[in-house]
Amino acid sequence: MSATYSTLPQNDNFRMPGEHEAHAEMWMAWPERSDNWRYGGKPAQQAFVNVAKAIAEVTPVTMAVSAAQYKNARNMLPEKIRVVEMATNDSWMRDIGPSYVVNGEGERRGVDWEFNAWGGLVDGLYFPWDRDDQVAHKICETMRDGHYRAPIVLEGGSIHVDGEGTLYTTEECLLHPSRNPDLSKEEIENVLKDYLAIEKVIWIPQGLYNDETNGHVDNLMHVVKPGEVVLSWTEDNNDPQYEISQAAYKVLSETTDARGRQLTIHKIHIPGPLYIREDEADGIDVCDGMERTAGERLAGSYTNYLITNNRIILPLLDEKYDDEARALLTDIYKGYEVVGVDAREILLGGGNIHCITQQVPAV
Repeated sequence: MSATYSTLPQNDNFRMPGEHEAHAEMWMAWPERSDNWRYGGKPAQQAFVNVAKAIAEVTPVTMAVSAAQYKNARNMLPEKIRVVEMATNDSWMRDIGPSYVVNGEGERRGVDWEFNAWGGLVDGLYFPWDRDDQVAHKICETMRDGHYRAPIVLEGGSIHVDGEGTLYTTEECLLHPSRNPDLSKEEIENVLKDYLAIEKVIWIPQGLYNDETNGHVDNLMHVVKPGEVVLSWTEDNNDPQYEISQAAYKVLSETTDARGRQLTIHKIHIPGPLYIREDEADGIDVCDGMERTAGERLAGSYTNYLITNNRIILPLLDEKYDDEARALLTDIYKGYEVVGVDAREILLGGGNIHCITQQVPAV
């Protein structure tokens, strides 16, 4: 049994570590939703297996799987990857899993945010989402870690932290009327400070173009380490992404982090533009909330990579830009191995490698 704490993590001297800090475990969830993943999730399942294998070489992986898919997932995954039966509504572990906090005494606890499928009844992507909302608590139980239930709707992919007091997010997502319409910007900041022990929030106006999550920050940028970020970029001023990236760059270049550092900003070119093909749209069941029609622009991004234990898991999305992205990250992350995984099938579902993973920090 893991304890549920009614105190605040900041008052208990817990902080959210950066993704570049050491990991004890990585959680993922198995895709099978037929109105999101084409052909009942079969192509996506193989992509998830490839991501899990790449992570498992450096970090233990646990895959949450439905009862119906348990045998299939166990058969497809290597023995060293733990498979746990757990009910979900879909497979975006970054957004439904706990955001972990740690203290200086070797303890960790999970922060369990309210989840409403990226917009609830306003513009959520599916209904119901009750199983997803239980996942963070279940993971803390499985890991025997205590947890806090936070009082706001928030997805893990909508925030990035540097582990030293700075949090990055987008106004488009956190201030969206479908998340916490009763709270002001300042009130949301105060909750983030209470639950993650951050000192400064850097607000970027918008997330990546056509991102159905209302602009998650992890699809637009990534934190390399304190004081250093990677930003999705394009030089094509006819692309709607151009102005979004320019506005983000302006904010990032004119601010300082919680420690007063000017930020080093690396620009990483977006793939594509990429669009859903006719043959890809054909295999998807009709859905009310998700746009899965041929010709729909995909929110493709190389910043949606995962950092784990001196390895980068990079989504490969476009032969024109894949090598450039790999070379940039190899140069930025000295001593890290950059491993590319073909990730188009994950992108077709609406996100990428960072979105389908959630780390448990080592303590």
